[in-house]
Amino acid sequence: MPLSRRSAPSSADGLADPLFEHAGLVRSRRGKTAHPLRPGGIEPAARAELVRPAPVPLVAANGVGWLPVAGWNLPWLSSGFSTRLGGLSHAYAAGGGCGELNLGFTAEDASETVARNRRLLAEAVTGDSAVPLIPARQFHSNLVVVAGAEDAARERPRKADGLLCAEPGLLLGVQTGDCIPVLVADRRRRVVGAFHAGWRGTVKRIVETGLGRMRLEFGSRPADLIAAIGPGIGPCCYAVGEEVLSEFESQFSYARELFREVCDSDPVRQRYPLLFMNQRAPGHARLDAALHVDLIEANRRQLLDTGVRARSIQIAGGCTQCNPHLFFSYRGSRGRTGRMMAVIGIRKGAARS
Repeated sequence: MPLSRRSAPSSADGLADPLFEHAGLVRSRRGKTAHPLRPGGIEPAARAELVRPAPVPLVAANGVGWLPVAGWNLPWLSSGFSTRLGGLSHAYAAGGGCGELNLGFTAEDASETVARNRRLLAEAVTGDSAVPLIPARQFHSNLVVVAGAEDAARERPRKADGLLCAEPGLLLGVQTGDCIPVLVADRRRRVVGAFHAGWRGTVKRIVETGLGRMRLEFGSRPADLIAAIGPGIGPCCYAVGEEVLSEFESQFSYARELFREVCDSDPVRQRYPLLFMNQRAPGHARLDAALHVDLIEANRRQLLDTGVRARSIQIAGGCTQCNPHLFFSYRGSRGRTGRMMAVIGIRKGAARS
């Protein structure tokens, strides 16, 4: 009996199926079960498996708690990551407790207090509160600029998400409140860089762009570079939508390796599942599962792709949302929070080799 017109295979089937497969879809066919909508290759994980332990801060003589980079013992280099410990701010302190080290000019904190906090951080890291701190006006881009002494005198920082410097006596700083800070130093040419990598900056390859600029401007070679990835929101807490996965897949062949499907044990969600219904067909998505992305690993992969050796990359550890006693977290505080800072600089009196 000949096949009916409706069920006869189309000559375009062989062309259409690879496109559907690439999108994580399978055409509905009689007698076959459709596949899940979510693209395959994303491993499930329990939240506890993705937690990285928080580091123990070093408390400076002025009371500031900060994180030096393990193994960075170069005498010409100053570097580190701030915490919320120490400082003079009370805007975000629970119950008006001890002063905190808010380093961002936020609406709730006095600008004079923030300026004094920045001097305290400079003193903790370099031993000198008068060292000029050069920040950036960040906007989740891949823009990298070379900073110098003239930037220390600017009333308003330059727009950028990456800063490079080869001048001694200055301190570069990038602010974070969940995003990932990355510090890089050229041991041979004595050049330093600081990069702010949220998910948008990561997709735009801010770290790869910055290291390429170091090579162009200063002749830096990957074999001479050391890098440190500071505290940020971890894969344990950073739930994102599928549009973020799509953005990563458009840029990185290994994108799916950066994502995990984490089950949410929220008792409200379990008791009232109808409140959390989505637009997918029944059976195609778990109501208690969410995509989580690992921005720390994403930026480590970018460092490796530029030629930095794996043993030259340090990871501070600690999730900003998991450790509210230690870090400010934009997500954890629903937007009302302070800012931390990652800083790096060449000590005064050190010259390029």
